[in-house]
Amino acid sequence: MHLNTIKPADGSKKNKLRLGRGIGSGLGKTSGRGHKGQKSRSGGFHKVGFEGGQMPIQRRLPKRGFSNFKNRQISADLRLSDLNHTSESEISLELLRKNKIVSKNIKKIKIFKSGQCNRVLNFKNITISKGVLNLKQIMN
Repeated sequence: MHLNTIKPADGSKKNKLRLGRGIGSGLGKTSGRGHKGQKSRSGGFHKVGFEGGQMPIQRRLPKRGFSNFKNRQISADLRLSDLNHTSESEISLELLRKNKIVSKNIKKIKIFKSGQCNRVLNFKNITISKGVLNLKQIMN
């Protein structure tokens, strides 16, 4: 194969439409724009959400809700293999924060069975998935 022999797959490239090239082309005269109206004119476009001068729906409806920035990232998912970085057997949120496995604004953690951990772990105030729960029963 040489660089000068590379070409796109058959059917992957379409020819550009040639507008306004006579009645036989199927796109002559109005060039597929139809008759009159804003969209038939040159420069005839409008902003997204514009409703012809009527008050747009996103401005008619009231604003709802508030998302506090401090509480944005409150939960995290961890793999079982991430816990290999700790030496303690009792895993708690404070321990994970201290070892910089999770950031300080995390308030909830769920552990999933992904990877290997060859020691018995006790979880304190941490949610664990069904796979980790089954693994815990086997280890004990």
